Amino acid sequence: MAERKRAREVSPDPASTPPSETPPLLSPPRAGYQENNDSEEYGFLEEEEIIKDDASEEETDSEGENLFDGEIMERDYQSNPLLDAYDTEDIDDDFHEPMSFEARRRTEMVMDQLEMGAQGGQLYEDAFTRPRNRSRRRRRVHNELEEMETKLVVEEEYMNLKEISAIKASSITEWIKIPAVRSGIYQQFSNFLRTYVENGKSIYGPRIEELTKDQLQSLKVNYNHLKKSKEILAFFLKESPSEMLNIFDESAYDFIVEIHRGYKKLGKEVRVRITDFPVIHKIRELRQTHLNSLIRVSGVITRRTGVFPQLKYVKYNCIKCGGLLGPYTQDIQNEIKLNHCIHCQSKGPFILNTEQTVYSDYQKITLQESPGTVPAGRLPRHREVILLGELIDSAKPGEEIEVTGVYRNNFDVSLNIKNGFPVFATVIEANYISKKEDLFASYQLTEDDKRIIQDLAADDKISKKIFRSIAPSIFGHDDIKRAIALSLFGGVPKNIQDKHRLRGDINILMLGDPGTAKSQFLKYVEKTAHRAVFTTGQGASAVGLTASVRKDPITREWTLEAGALVLADKGICLIDEFDKMNDADRTSIHEAMEQQTISISKAGINASLNARCAVIAAANPIRGRYNTSIPFSQNVDLTEPILSRFDVLCVVKDTVDPITDETLANFVVDSHIRSHPSEQNNLDNLSPQDPNIIPQELLRKYIIYAKQITPQLTHLDEAMISELYSNLRKEAQTGGIPITVRYLESMLRLAEAHAR
Repeated sequence: MAERKRAREVSPDPASTPPSETPPLLSPPRAGYQENNDSEEYGFLEEEEIIKDDASEEETDSEGENLFDGEIMERDYQSNPLLDAYDTEDIDDDFHEPMSFEARRRTEMVMDQLEMGAQGGQLYEDAFTRPRNRSRRRRRVHNELEEMETKLVVEEEYMNLKEISAIKASSITEWIKIPAVRSGIYQQFSNFLRTYVENGKSIYGPRIEELTKDQLQSLKVNYNHLKKSKEILAFFLKESPSEMLNIFDESAYDFIVEIHRGYKKLGKEVRVRITDFPVIHKIRELRQTHLNSLIRVSGVITRRTGVFPQLKYVKYNCIKCGGLLGPYTQDIQNEIKLNHCIHCQSKGPFILNTEQTVYSDYQKITLQESPGTVPAGRLPRHREVILLGELIDSAKPGEEIEVTGVYRNNFDVSLNIKNGFPVFATVIEANYISKKEDLFASYQLTEDDKRIIQDLAADDKISKKIFRSIAPSIFGHDDIKRAIALSLFGGVPKNIQDKHRLRGDINILMLGDPGTAKSQFLKYVEKTAHRAVFTTGQGASAVGLTASVRKDPITREWTLEAGALVLADKGICLIDEFDKMNDADRTSIHEAMEQQTISISKAGINASLNARCAVIAAANPIRGRYNTSIPFSQNVDLTEPILSRFDVLCVVKDTVDPITDETLANFVVDSHIRSHPSEQNNLDNLSPQDPNIIPQELLRKYIIYAKQITPQLTHLDEAMISELYSNLRKEAQTGGIPITVRYLESMLRLAEAHAR
């Protein structure tokens, strides 16, 4: 007991304390050491060991785990199929447009409010409840955010025009993409279709009835109507047509389905077509400032491709797992690129699912400047036009059209290789196409123009005034002026039971000595006719006059390219030096001059193009001068079939007559004096215009107005023409030009043109 008491007595000085008999925790036990000692004797030692053990563990935890241990790293990077697979529910594979500044700020405000409400006044979140409540809070925030977004859209659904016009974004396109603005435009356009009236009658109600009755897709909307009723929508449409047309299509479809529920069963989409866009651009005036805006251009179709299927809604299959991906929306601007499979997380390859993929029709045409609008000495410009939906095959080569659409740019590899730096090709995505078959399309006649034209028509000497107004700068040649005037007015084409067509155009051949103003007559017609194409015999080949087949350098497809006669459809084709053409080239226009069609059978293409135009040609005699002692057919190097297709044959002879020559010389000298720049203004102010000559611009409008008249043949006229034809046949037996039935039809056409 005394020893045990002395052992428990400890000196107050720590340095005098003897070392403990207990070995350290990590040292091996000493020899003769008993582990199972009496608990009463060694109880305090066991408690000390426990305290030291806890302290060592805390020290180890504070130092952390050795992450650079090779065994640990190898174990961490071993494959684990269960943990390495992503949860498909948490993968957002949808494409999201970038949020605007306004939308992002509004979303952050909503999330801040939800976060503050979830905290319930706590300054710091409990560390033990954070992992457990995180997923629950995420779901609650997501649901409440969706409800608040829906509430915001519903509240701003009826956004008025004043609020829509207050642009609060960097661009109009970004402003339109805001959901509240988009829904406001949607409602305003639907209201426009419902309420717009003129003279107390609904405009778009009957159009929608016709659309549903004929099961069509195109709804024509007049731009001027939209500007008059909803001016801000018209402004947005001009600046950002792609976004606005998408909203218009959606709004029009829902409005039509609301009225006619059966239209939804057709499975068709509604396309809003913008008509009467006021600004008309020339093709050569298009610049980068017009990109992604609404434009309207006119021209002649020179080439048209076939119809191809275009991807619209695309679905893919993963080859590794067979999973179905999509649908993805394919448009002209963006290309679909898949990064990985959402089912097996592989990077492909992927194949197109042709059964579930939706296609749309696609066609491309080449639009070239109209011949009458090209500046002198310049080559005509052209642009590619893309046709989709119901616009497919709405026009063919040779027709003059007006295109309203979106001017876009796309990447062209061939241009980059050619130029050595990035260059974009431009294309017009057509929204609406109108043909210029109506001659009033080139000249919109006002009420004043019609009144002046009717006053001119009431004059008894109107025919003489018109003949004198043809090429007034050329002296004499009254017979040629009369023939050209009749050709400009033309006859009435006839379609017998939609099976056989009789032309109404009048063909003229001018044959004469050199220097008799034949080419000047052709140039005058080119400036006066509403549509004219000028070419020469030496510079034109058979394919240049009719049509050619060429291979597209990009698609490697054979396409048709229109020639001069096809481009002059519904107009006049002027051919100078007609006698200089090869016989093979001249033979190729036989069909175009009589049947007014051109048939092509080349490279697997069988097509028939319209060439409904008059031909006015000029030629020189064989020996340089016209010889009156021999027949007409021997003075010109033209065959009988081609001569019989001309309605009027004009001979121009350069005869020596002192009085006529002096008058002609005075006329030419006066013309030069009047045309001098220094005398031009004085003559305009001093000398009044000849009242018997109609100004060229007014004459052009008069011809356009007169072509709407369709004269009819009476029984008295029929008897007179029959007698004249019989007498001509008798005279032709003695020599000269053989008279055929074609000349009888020519007399009818000349009579109709004179009546007009």
